[in-house]
Amino acid sequence: MVNLPYNLQQMPKIFRSQQIKNIDGYTIANEPVIPHALMERASRELFVRIASMTDRSNDIMVFAGTGNNGGDGLAVTRMMRDAGYRARAFVINISPNRSPEWETNLQMLRQKDENAVTMIDNAEALPIIPSEAVVIDAIFGSGLTRSPVGLAADAIRRINDSGAMTIAIDTPSGLPGEDSSSSDRSAIIRASVTLAIEFPRLSFMFSENHPFIGKWVVVPIGLHPVAIATTDTPFQIPDKNYVSGLLRRRSKFEHKGDYGHALLVAGSYGRMGAAILAARAALRSGAGLLTCHVPAIGYGIIQTAVPEAMAEVDKSDNFISDIINPAGFDAVGAGPGTGTETAVQKSLHALLTGYKGPMVLDADALNIIAMNPGWEKLLTGNTILTPHPKEFSRLAGETSGGYERLMRQVSFSGEQGCIVVLKGAHTSVSTPDGRVFFNNTGNPGMATAGSGDVLTGIILGLLAQGYSPEDAAVTGVFLHGLAGDEAAATGCMESVIASDIVANIHAAYSKVREDLL
Repeated sequence: MVNLPYNLQQMPKIFRSQQIKNIDGYTIANEPVIPHALMERASRELFVRIASMTDRSNDIMVFAGTGNNGGDGLAVTRMMRDAGYRARAFVINISPNRSPEWETNLQMLRQKDENAVTMIDNAEALPIIPSEAVVIDAIFGSGLTRSPVGLAADAIRRINDSGAMTIAIDTPSGLPGEDSSSSDRSAIIRASVTLAIEFPRLSFMFSENHPFIGKWVVVPIGLHPVAIATTDTPFQIPDKNYVSGLLRRRSKFEHKGDYGHALLVAGSYGRMGAAILAARAALRSGAGLLTCHVPAIGYGIIQTAVPEAMAEVDKSDNFISDIINPAGFDAVGAGPGTGTETAVQKSLHALLTGYKGPMVLDADALNIIAMNPGWEKLLTGNTILTPHPKEFSRLAGETSGGYERLMRQVSFSGEQGCIVVLKGAHTSVSTPDGRVFFNNTGNPGMATAGSGDVLTGIILGLLAQGYSPEDAAVTGVFLHGLAGDEAAATGCMESVIASDIVANIHAAYSKVREDLL
């Protein structure tokens, strides 16, 4: 029995396609298991998931390629027929090269019923697909290196045009496992659900691929844990167990001073709401003390809206112009609602040059850095940036899609020595050493004004308590998304507002800790 470190055992990973192939090979050699038995095991798990989403009254049309993905499709067809489903396989005959496992599954299906499988040799032979049918896509796997052409592309377009519910095995046919920027988007399956075998693919993390992937579900098939643990990848998805391991437990005799004093630099005339949301989130995430540096116009607002916070009043009425020495604070957050006036820029420059403690920068602080080339060199390993994609493009330049943006994010973190929290449906946290944590909490209801200010506050509160910048970023993003999920669960996504996310931070903490106390 190999004893693996906790984080290697537990945190889900994202591998590149070749790495997954290598893990398959390791499993076959070291479990050991023969390739056909491994395919049968995978197909059985896929069948269980597909059966849970379909009914025996449905016509199940399985489109299978001639590789291992097609072998899975043939095996699933057989299992569905054995279970009483009206399932038929249509083999898109695009290559004479077939694996022994594919051949075995074809023979097994034909032995059950010769009419259960139809070979498709040209576009004219493609079947009509009723819109009420269920299509299983098993034409190509994630190792595809170029866009489908000819018969395969014709089959994909026929499936997409049908309007039928489509379930993709492993990955939608035509979608690469990583970079899809050069793919022919008309030749990619538009799946309703994607059943990813053992691991999600990197391409699932990018917004432009969502129309093809639909909802994705990981289907474990028991690949070898040693291979998974020892195969290196910079891409990981923190789960509840991992984040729970990062959370600090409070001691009976600790007091507010033990949980840090945070400084929040936020707000301007007409934008004090951002300061309020960030301040409330910082306190709800556990900061012991919070001081808000606000323009004079915001003094009464912040004292009334967040009575638990202290106020430090700027000499300017309407915007930030002079931040009092921040050296005595355990962490600093800056940017929400500050505006980008010249005086604000000068005060941010003084903060960047004068404060070397943990810091989170968002919104206008990021825009100011982008407006002043060279200021990014002032960032340190203690700094967390939380841009949305447009803010990131201002900082690091335009990119052509999700994969290129991710590579630019990794490079930016490495070159500037800071942590970047690139916000999105799967917010990515990149570290200076090249690792990336993709978040899997949250929902579309969080696409609302002020949600980012709440995230800034949560991360600030964690930094003040002594969490490392990496742990504060990963934990903060996870809790933020989970709080949004709790908010949506008590109402609906459309009604979620940023204050609801703040109000559910406590529920997010409880959810992470449940059954683990």
